[in-house]
Amino acid sequence: MDLDLKYDLLVVTGPTASGKTSLAAAIAKRMGGEVISADSRQVYRGMDIGTGKDYADYMVDGTRVPCHLIDIADPGYKYNVFEYQRDFNKVYSCLKAHNVFPVVCGGSGMYVDSIITGYKMFEVPPDSGLRIKLEKKSMDELKAILSTYKNLHNTTDIDTKKRVIRAIEIEHFSRNKKRQSTEFPEIRSLVVGVMYDRDTRRKRITERLRQRLEAGMIEEVRKLIVQGVESEMLIYYGLEYKYITLYLSGKLTYNEMFRDLEIAIHQFAKRQMTWFRGMERRGTKIHWLDGNLPMEDKVDKVMYLLEAGHQTPVSQNP
Repeated sequence: MDLDLKYDLLVVTGPTASGKTSLAAAIAKRMGGEVISADSRQVYRGMDIGTGKDYADYMVDGTRVPCHLIDIADPGYKYNVFEYQRDFNKVYSCLKAHNVFPVVCGGSGMYVDSIITGYKMFEVPPDSGLRIKLEKKSMDELKAILSTYKNLHNTTDIDTKKRVIRAIEIEHFSRNKKRQSTEFPEIRSLVVGVMYDRDTRRKRITERLRQRLEAGMIEEVRKLIVQGVESEMLIYYGLEYKYITLYLSGKLTYNEMFRDLEIAIHQFAKRQMTWFRGMERRGTKIHWLDGNLPMEDKVDKVMYLLEAGHQTPVSQNP
């Protein structure tokens, strides 16, 4: 589609269960574009149902819209924002070189924010010697070491031994080595978000959870465990993988798993909205769309925004 656009990129975001994927695919199809995922868990192969890889949503009018940065890492690996920026840059540059308009789709706030505002990210390679020394220490000793580098206000750093060792490794590297940062291009972005009212969102989350369980989500997690993915890693991935792993290990009953997971997803959606509001306070304009609108109306509204020139100002690197 030949359009005179003032934008380099469209970002479709919003909380979980808001219908982002189908909207992004429909817009990409209208524009002859392609989708770039911004989901921190959809990068993993074999983690399909639990991460919401709704492949059917990429089929628009009988045509499959191409999507990038899905299924690019093995389960058990810890993919990070630095790697996402690097991989996004490669795909983005390739699409632009071929005059294909990129449509980013995802609700992982840090991933989305990192490409809109151009985070300067630093790569910290593994330090095998340091890891060997740290593995011999207790959790209390590791926490004490980490506290010499920074205040332990972020409890996610210290909920497992692997995490606290990695946190020490990062702080040690930052203090003692010259850090190489990512070079990120200046991108003019239009950001749209899809949102439902709180009660509707909660109903959609619960219904989707039931559908995914019926579709074989428990079997998916069981298969990952059989393939050798450690339970600790599945718990690290959170939400569906955490609570189903706890269920399969006998630590939760099915009803407890469903209840706790449902609550956790609701809390996750709330945190997503908090992140998006933070982005808005920092200067990113998000054009919110009513999720209840018919798909054609949502697509038309986004196309109007693209053609009208309501762009998101390029922010300075934080």
